Amino acid sequence: MASPKVWFITGAPAGLGCKVVEYALSKGDNVVATLRKPSMLEDLTAKYPFSRLVTFPLDVTDTPSITTAFNQAISHFNRVDVVLNNAGYYIVSETEGMPHKAAREMFDVLFWGAENVMREAIRCFRDVNRPIGGRILNVSSRNAFIPQVGTVHYASAKAALECLTEGYIAELDPEWQIKITLIEPGLFRTSMIQSRMTEPVHPAYESNPTLPSRKYRALYPDIEDTHFDGDPAKFAEVAYKLSRLDDPPIRLPLHRVALESARKKGESLLETAENWSSWSDDVYLHK
Repeated sequence: MASPKVWFITGAPAGLGCKVVEYALSKGDNVVATLRKPSMLEDLTAKYPFSRLVTFPLDVTDTPSITTAFNQAISHFNRVDVVLNNAGYYIVSETEGMPHKAAREMFDVLFWGAENVMREAIRCFRDVNRPIGGRILNVSSRNAFIPQVGTVHYASAKAALECLTEGYIAELDPEWQIKITLIEPGLFRTSMIQSRMTEPVHPAYESNPTLPSRKYRALYPDIEDTHFDGDPAKFAEVAYKLSRLDDPPIRLPLHRVALESARKKGESLLETAENWSSWSDDVYLHK
């Protein structure tokens, strides 16, 4: 029987992160659950002993606290095997109307926070774990393929995370036995929907309710019931299966909407490369 793995999960108090915590524990794995307020997981900490589940306060925008949390995890379990990089939120706004301060703060969580967690995970997998190795599951979004109007800065942060992830994958030494997968969920019903932030309508968009961002805004507050049919518990099952694969994919679009977005993006890129290829015929230095 395989030894239980040790999970390190960010954004654990609710939604996808919480369901992965629950499922990993139910399968016999051990979990380090990180969140801003550990008291939010009191039900689980009452159910599982300290030898199976520990919670640590973590703000992914505070780099030293990430190092501290990983060191505490290693001190408790001796290693970390799987990292679910999941902390995040989104803001509804016209792209033109998004305050730069709010956009930067969101990038600090979705991009820089995730990047800092990845760095620390890789250090632990390579320099601490014996045998070396580990898995990182970066929770991206189907919006990284095709931005959803009204949440474009969120989509931009996820697209940046995807490029960064691919760069890490290209540079890592295969001997380190580190595997990274981008999970690109579609419309999963989580508390993230209700906890979203909303900026006022940009004045230039106020008078025309037929504009795309205005139509998107009009979907709230009922959008959870009308559009989000992905089951977070089933997401957790998929994340667990990924953690066991010997050769996991770099990307995993998850949900029919994510698959459709991936196909549309791929088809668009191929069509552009084909239709405009002749423009590259004579752009080279002559030998």
